[in-house]
Amino acid sequence: MASLLEVKNLETQFFTQDGVVKAINNISYTVNEGETVGIVGESGSGKSVGVMSLMRLIPNPPGKIVGGQVLFNGQDLLKVSEEEIRSIRGNKIAMIFQDPMTSLNPVLTVGQQIGEALELHLGMDKKQAKARSIELLESVGIPSAAERIDNYPHQFSGGMRQRVMIAMGLSCNPQLLIADEPTTALDVTIQAQIVDLVKRLRDEIGMAIIWITHDLALVAGLAHRMIVMYGGCIVEEAPVIELYQHPLHPYTLGLLDSLPRLDADRPHKLRSIEGMPPDLINYPPGCPFYARCNYRIEKCLNEMPPLEKIGLNRRLACHIDVTTAKWTTEHPYQEV
Repeated sequence: MASLLEVKNLETQFFTQDGVVKAINNISYTVNEGETVGIVGESGSGKSVGVMSLMRLIPNPPGKIVGGQVLFNGQDLLKVSEEEIRSIRGNKIAMIFQDPMTSLNPVLTVGQQIGEALELHLGMDKKQAKARSIELLESVGIPSAAERIDNYPHQFSGGMRQRVMIAMGLSCNPQLLIADEPTTALDVTIQAQIVDLVKRLRDEIGMAIIWITHDLALVAGLAHRMIVMYGGCIVEEAPVIELYQHPLHPYTLGLLDSLPRLDADRPHKLRSIEGMPPDLINYPPGCPFYARCNYRIEKCLNEMPPLEKIGLNRRLACHIDVTTAKWTTEHPYQEV
């Protein structure tokens, strides 16, 4: 399968009065044509900043992409002109944001907002753009789309607004769709509907998807491959079934232990991950998960584990083997 997107050694930092925030630290991954890649991790792990960097949407100042490459169809998006990147955004790469109420313009109708991309990127006139906008709203399940095309965002429910955002994202048949926690503010029934909708549209259009979430259960039935982020780094990457059946990084184990299991033979005790994420201004010299890890060894304190390939389709950044390592019940912040 051909690689559509290649991210190589990407680094993004924010220069603040308190110091330099190392938000993204040397991450590398690929997305193949037609593939869905899930990126998971708790708040502050770098998920959203990472994809915003791909699109060159990091506000400067205070943010800056300080290193790396983002190759899309072989073209480095970090080196193209502002005019070129604008022609790619919303056209070849589209993005769905977490909160549609703040992403949609409250003073423009949904038809105007969808039609703008069609006129800009596909050269349609207003009549053609309106007809296509109605088709898109119908395709994402908006009832009476022809009548609602002239409605404003506040006249739609949260789930319907998110469907409008999906319609906008798909308007130009993008090769890559980036969904940044698009179901976080929705109830579980609507979440399932949105996921099913995206799966159906993905199969029809053949686009690749990057789906960002902190909810591992939600993305399990959608993604082909999972990337786990912590402290601005990738700590584990694996095909979705392998990751859920045989997690190898202590952080991934912690995330999965916090989920209720319906397939367990006996009641599954839920565990939380004690402690807090690392300070990204005073970044630790060793493993960023060291202070919260129940498997840690002394080497983890001062030496950052490299992200290495293990097996055919997996990568792992860890000094220990969780299948044989000793679990310790000591307080996470107690020194070795």
